[in-house]
Amino acid sequence: MYLDFHTHGKLAKYLPFSVPYTQWLFDEAQKAGLTGLCLTEHFNTQQFADIYRYILSASERDGETLLYRGLRIFPGMETDIAEGGHILSLGPAEAILELNARLEPYKQKGSFLPFERLLAVFSEYPGLVGAAHPFREGGHIPELDVRLLQHLDFIDLNGKDVAENQERTEALTYAMGEKLRIPVVGGSDTHQALQYGCIRTRFSKECNTFEALYAMMQNGEYEIEIHPDAAHRVASATLLKRALKTIDAIGGDYVDVLLNENIDALFEKAKQRAVHSPALVV
Repeated sequence: MYLDFHTHGKLAKYLPFSVPYTQWLFDEAQKAGLTGLCLTEHFNTQQFADIYRYILSASERDGETLLYRGLRIFPGMETDIAEGGHILSLGPAEAILELNARLEPYKQKGSFLPFERLLAVFSEYPGLVGAAHPFREGGHIPELDVRLLQHLDFIDLNGKDVAENQERTEALTYAMGEKLRIPVVGGSDTHQALQYGCIRTRFSKECNTFEALYAMMQNGEYEIEIHPDAAHRVASATLLKRALKTIDAIGGDYVDVLLNENIDALFEKAKQRAVHSPALVV
């Protein structure tokens, strides 16, 4: 089983959920060689619940996972903490949805929960909890109390950070895992399909429960594979994301452009919007 532990189902937090875009992401994930992924969407993204409602409606249940057109999805979420940094949580879809609803009062910057309080909330639900890209600039996870960090189930060796500086990211992340005796697994952190496959975790066999997944992690029944062209994949994905967000900013439909709809008509529509909006320049 080739699994990506850190992925997103939307281009950006502030953009509305798009079924065609999410379909494209999941289809491209399989083309990139993944058999499964952990969908760790930001907890404070627009329409968080709508994403899971759609996936639930379009998937077959297999244990605690969801099979979407053959792609195995382990439900999850990425949550900000007050100290600075992101925490990944994985669990059954209903548990993730309930957790997300409970965190509603803490979704704005300035009201994020401290790590200890967030751990207490997560402990009430089944699943796994991990540190996302712990050594990324602006985060402070490595500085937290070791006694609290030891409650984590895994650490994310993040593809985006590996692409920027593989030697540093691997050295720091593996050292943290060894110190805490916590498994290190690979996640791409992608919001667009080009980043899939920059890093992936190969398990010895398939599984459909979080207990079985964790058992393989603890037993070391996996290997992290970093694509030799990871840096280029991440750089290309970053450019794509910037271009698609720019299309949205000038009034275009980035999903239609991405999926090769009538691009000429879309640009004409954008020009017409610019005529009636002096703030837009085409």
